[in-house]
Amino acid sequence: MTERHHLLVHGGTFAAVGDRGDISGYRGGSAPDGMFVQDARHLSRWQLTVDGAVPDTLTPVADGDTARCVLVPRGGRNEPPAYTLFREQAVGDASFVESLRVTSNRPAPTTVRLAVTADADFTDQFELRSDHRTYTKAGAVRSRQVLGHGVEFTYRRGEWRSVTTVTAEPQPDAVEETGTGARRLVWTLDLEPHGTAELVLRVMARPHGDKRALRVPRSPAALQERLLAREGRFMEGVAFPAGWPELSAACARGLADLAALQVPATGPDGEELRVPAAGAPWFLTLLGRDALLTSLFALPYRPRLAAATLPALAATQAADTGVSEVAQPGKIVHEVRHGELAHFGQVPYARYYGSVDATPLFLVLLGAYTEQTGDTGLARRLERHARAAVGWMLDHGGLTSRGYLVYRADQGGLANQNWKDSPGAICSAEGTRPGGPVTAAGAQGYAYDALRRTAWLARTVWQDGTYADLLEQAAGDLRDRFQRDFWMPERSFPALALDGRGRRVDALASDAGHLLWSGLLDKEYGEQVGRRLLEPDFFSGWGVRTLAAGQPAYHPLSYHRGSVWPHDNALIALGLARYGLHDEARAIARGLVDAASATGHRLPEVLAGYGRDTHPEPVPYPHACVRESRSASAPLALLTAVGGA
Repeated sequence: MTERHHLLVHGGTFAAVGDRGDISGYRGGSAPDGMFVQDARHLSRWQLTVDGAVPDTLTPVADGDTARCVLVPRGGRNEPPAYTLFREQAVGDASFVESLRVTSNRPAPTTVRLAVTADADFTDQFELRSDHRTYTKAGAVRSRQVLGHGVEFTYRRGEWRSVTTVTAEPQPDAVEETGTGARRLVWTLDLEPHGTAELVLRVMARPHGDKRALRVPRSPAALQERLLAREGRFMEGVAFPAGWPELSAACARGLADLAALQVPATGPDGEELRVPAAGAPWFLTLLGRDALLTSLFALPYRPRLAAATLPALAATQAADTGVSEVAQPGKIVHEVRHGELAHFGQVPYARYYGSVDATPLFLVLLGAYTEQTGDTGLARRLERHARAAVGWMLDHGGLTSRGYLVYRADQGGLANQNWKDSPGAICSAEGTRPGGPVTAAGAQGYAYDALRRTAWLARTVWQDGTYADLLEQAAGDLRDRFQRDFWMPERSFPALALDGRGRRVDALASDAGHLLWSGLLDKEYGEQVGRRLLEPDFFSGWGVRTLAAGQPAYHPLSYHRGSVWPHDNALIALGLARYGLHDEARAIARGLVDAASATGHRLPEVLAGYGRDTHPEPVPYPHACVRESRSASAPLALLTAVGGA
């Protein structure tokens, strides 16, 4: 049976360890293996042996912020273990710490030879994902240096330099070569009768360009105490619904995850910020769309997320045109990466702008933040950025020339640039993909809301009535065009998209619920759509499927063609409430909260689309992010939509 991986997350650092707390150094696959900081694997091997053998697992690592397991030396039923090992691990900011306690079970003195084999291969995250690509690294050099208390691993390639340092208390008796590049730290422990010895091992990562003065926490327990304090501060002042304890638990779990998913970013004036990362393991970085939606969901409860996300995205807003990055003036970034391959331009994601919807969502959040908090200072500070974002929508985005926000598939980047960004996500009911430039329905709703909210900012904050009139006219024209071009009267439902020739892409998809959230549909159409989304082919009992069942394109285990996404459903629930469909909003909230209750009150990135009537437990999607900021904040959006009812 394949060993499970357990994810430990703290800010921009995560570690994936096995049931025994080991890291094997596996290369490739859907699950990571190692300790990662800023897109690089800073610990690729971490394997414990006792008396020359791998110990047996008495209690495997369980899911949580700290990895704990109990191990014993191998033996038979007639030979009770001579000692027991208690292993505890946690991650901090660019650090990993382990305490290892060995307790003798014998009434006589016992000697134990303990070893930890460590290595750091500094592999870029993009090399480990299952995309079947290879990358040349000319001139790359790895080196190792034995220290008094451990070993240091260094990686150089041109100006690029990364370091991982492993130290231990007490210091190892020896640091041995293994013939593979890894180093083995060895101790010989003499235990008194029923005595105990303890080791503490600390790993510090120093990614390229990181000049922060960081210290490894003294123990996993100290780190856990620090993390719990951060979670407690993050949850202070949030009033959970007393009458719905399961929703309260999901909100609390989501806020705790959001506290752990904060990563560093920089504002327009160089100020240091903490913004929500998209998710762990593969997306522990700033993604524009994800950070914006997370901040919108949390806005009534944690407005400081929006107050950090907006300037961070303003600081990375495109000023020029870049072909490989899909950059155009005024466009808001889709993805920011800090790894080696991005640094050397071998992947386009150092700053990648392949998103049609991050720019309007930036404007939506800026308007919503100002309205929610009454703080006009941020809108004044970011006026230039907001006007540039509107300029992108009208010009490069296509609103003026084509009437809609339009995108083309990006060679080397994303095939689709709306939230359903997998290659086959935008399709007809039969499953065929549209040709030419794509006009995705949901993005038009975001654009409509962005124009309206920015018009309000222009009129009330920037004191520019002429600009406000222009934006209001553009929003009204967009709404009229959309209902004419997208509405399918034979199905009483909007098309998923228009193809390059303006023909409707006729799949029945959950994106229609986003149009309710943005208010793009008139009341009659909106009510029809809202009720249709709760019919059995759409609503699985856990949530609304991305694609209604019964269509040839539907697949319950497809990423975007039939699965259930919590953040998608949160937007739908908010939209239903906006159109007065409160019973329908509560039905979605109940389904998602029940799904969360079945998995420790944590909503995953995505669930399989199997119906609750035939599968009484939610079926996981096989490659979902374990922790995802949009899903973590989704219960807060549900609380807003239903008010705890």
